[in-house]
Amino acid sequence: MSNANRYTGLVDRYRDRLPVSKTTRAISLNEGNTPLIKLDNIPRLIGKNVEIYVKYEGLNPTGSFKDRGMTMAVTKAVEEGSKAIICASTGNTSAAAAAYAARAGIKAFVLIPEGKIAMGKMAQSMMYGAVTLQIHGNFDDGMRLVKEVADQAPVTIVNSINPFRLQGQKTIAYEIVDALGRAPDYHCLPVGNAGNITAHWMGYTEALTENFSFEKDQVVYDAEADAFTGQTPIGRPIMVGYQASGAAPFLRGGPVENPETVATAIRIGNPQSFNHAKAVVRDSNGWFDELTDAEILEAQRMLSMYEGVFVEPASAASIGGAIRDIKAGKIAEGSVIVCTVTGNGLKDPDTAIKQCEDAVMLSIDAELNQVRDSILSNM
Repeated sequence: MSNANRYTGLVDRYRDRLPVSKTTRAISLNEGNTPLIKLDNIPRLIGKNVEIYVKYEGLNPTGSFKDRGMTMAVTKAVEEGSKAIICASTGNTSAAAAAYAARAGIKAFVLIPEGKIAMGKMAQSMMYGAVTLQIHGNFDDGMRLVKEVADQAPVTIVNSINPFRLQGQKTIAYEIVDALGRAPDYHCLPVGNAGNITAHWMGYTEALTENFSFEKDQVVYDAEADAFTGQTPIGRPIMVGYQASGAAPFLRGGPVENPETVATAIRIGNPQSFNHAKAVVRDSNGWFDELTDAEILEAQRMLSMYEGVFVEPASAASIGGAIRDIKAGKIAEGSVIVCTVTGNGLKDPDTAIKQCEDAVMLSIDAELNQVRDSILSNM
């Protein structure tokens, strides 16, 4: 039986656009190739003439966009001879790191803030066999410790400060351009550590470069110039990043010491890609904004109830912010908008269930008339 047409993941699909050779062993779980879903009902509900798509990253192997970056980070770590990886995480990075380490046959160490991680994510890293270190502190404390310990132990950091993470994550833009035949007018994302909005921008720039060559045309952030190199100014989207109000350093002008939000995946007060993301928004004529926890949860439920797309709270920041800006006219009618929804709703079932206290759940006898009457009374 031929496997010629079997999809085998991002590294194999985009070898000519990634820092790998023809012989590099790909550490893959067949990540990527996620659906770009056009929303049918929400545009009608808000009464606006727009095309809204969600890039449903919750259908990656560990349930979030982190798999895109992790396949590259772990592939390169293994290629360079590393036997262990380490990360700080609010949950999704730890799940992805643990899974790809298991796939590679190496060790994963994950630092997570005690009591501040959704149980679905905790279960993943434990089941994948990671050594889980719960710290009495937040993500930013974990990130500081990871950087310090990497100088004293033979481990490779796989947080987004690892440049190969962004190389993997940029492929989301390639897929969107392939699916639409163009870049959208606006691209909206939730923003926590800010690597993802940076990676999207890199990907759009490269996807729209004709006759792309990785050696010649890859996009790199130049810290000294505070700019991205290798840019092509035509056809890229306006980039918009949304934060939770309790964890919004881009709106506060600097780090937030004790970030708090129900959207645990973006509960980050000191983003590692802060300057990169600011440059993306500036260069794309975009903006940052914030949503309250109530607005985030409302958007999460709206996307589930009206479109059948179940995402974790942080993911819903992108769709909630986009809807608000469409209604306000900040995003123009007639626009094509893509919202990245970064993680599956099953990551945080407890938060979802708390929102469903008014859901119809009846206890009845196992009799036809009671089933029939219950259906008819709730039609």
